Amino acid sequence: MPLVRPSTAADLPAITAIYAHHVLHGTGTFETTPPTGPEMAARREDVLGKGLPWLVIEDAGQVLGYAYCQWFKPRPAYRYSAEDSIYLHPDAAGRGLGRQLLTELVARAEAAGIRKLIAVIGDSANAGSIGVHRALGFTPVGTIAGCGWKFGRWLDIVLMERVVGDGAATAPEAA
Repeated sequence: MPLVRPSTAADLPAITAIYAHHVLHGTGTFETTPPTGPEMAARREDVLGKGLPWLVIEDAGQVLGYAYCQWFKPRPAYRYSAEDSIYLHPDAAGRGLGRQLLTELVARAEAAGIRKLIAVIGDSANAGSIGVHRALGFTPVGTIAGCGWKFGRWLDIVLMERVVGDGAATAPEAA
């Protein structure tokens, strides 16, 4: 049975390989060169250092995907708004694992004080990512047409958002 849990440093080779596949073969990310293991480790440490979640989903000891959230923008005023990222091993798609990961990510983001989650989905044809976000209460807020060039074509990004906890209805505790 698949288990969602916090990532560990031991998960980084699997995380790096999953992401490299998406960089080289997919349009869900607009990176064109896969990051190295040390770069992925630094990214993970940055996220965890902000008190934000970085999760993996595993089954029978194999990491099948990962998800994390990072401040939407680097300035401190954005510390209650986070962009989510979710990537699955190519053999794990269509099994409900993305939904399981994103469900737990939303819960952990709320526990970390996040009030708004933002999905910046590469490629407006990315039905899987758009669908899982919609199923978990994200609503579309816009499409930026032709803003990325990858694989010899222009790609859109789809922006979706979800209020977390009280959203903007109340001031955050640490304000």
